[in-house]
Amino acid sequence: MSDEREKTLFHAPPLGEQERMIEAMLFASAEPLNLRQMAARMPHGCDPAEALVGLRKRYEGRGVSVAKVGDAWAIRTAGDLSYLMQKETVEQRKLSRAAIETLAIIAYHQPVTRAEIEEIRGVSVSRGTVDQLIELGWVRFGRRKMTPGRPVTYVATEGFLDHFGLESARDLPGLKELREAGLLDSRAPHGLVPGPTGDDDDAQDLMDEDDTGDMFED
Repeated sequence: MSDEREKTLFHAPPLGEQERMIEAMLFASAEPLNLRQMAARMPHGCDPAEALVGLRKRYEGRGVSVAKVGDAWAIRTAGDLSYLMQKETVEQRKLSRAAIETLAIIAYHQPVTRAEIEEIRGVSVSRGTVDQLIELGWVRFGRRKMTPGRPVTYVATEGFLDHFGLESARDLPGLKELREAGLLDSRAPHGLVPGPTGDDDDAQDLMDEDDTGDMFED
């Protein structure tokens, strides 16, 4: 009898109800949520991964979609309707050329140290430039490099990916795309974008921590 009662107490809600729970959490959350965060808020026995599959299908073709942001999920405006939001966008701050180049170097070469950033740019990087990117939530401190002095590294955040509509660093545009969009000119530092054309898939696989090997520590 006690076994039956325990099974009833921990019986997971129907999958449709789990989808509603995730929909509510994503709608109300100011930040993308990962599976672990969803599972912690849901009743015992729920499977947020399975529920997400059904929820994404229900949102296909709608004005908003369930989008993946790094390892997390969020409800976002459908990409083909983004133009409707342009009038609501307010530019609060314009990044300097130094900040844009520093951000690009971190995004394409992460994890990267300050010395490596300066080597690519050819000039020193002011503390204020990096602090501004950290304040914006687009850059964070990474693991220390296992080299003399154990310098700290910098990596791009999920907030950076979310702001630019990227699922992962693999989706970063190549050198040709950047120039065609007017985001990169001939004055840009050599080596800012990895590879001879900026389309090197291996160079863009930057978010995979397994590639850092023994060169870094937590």
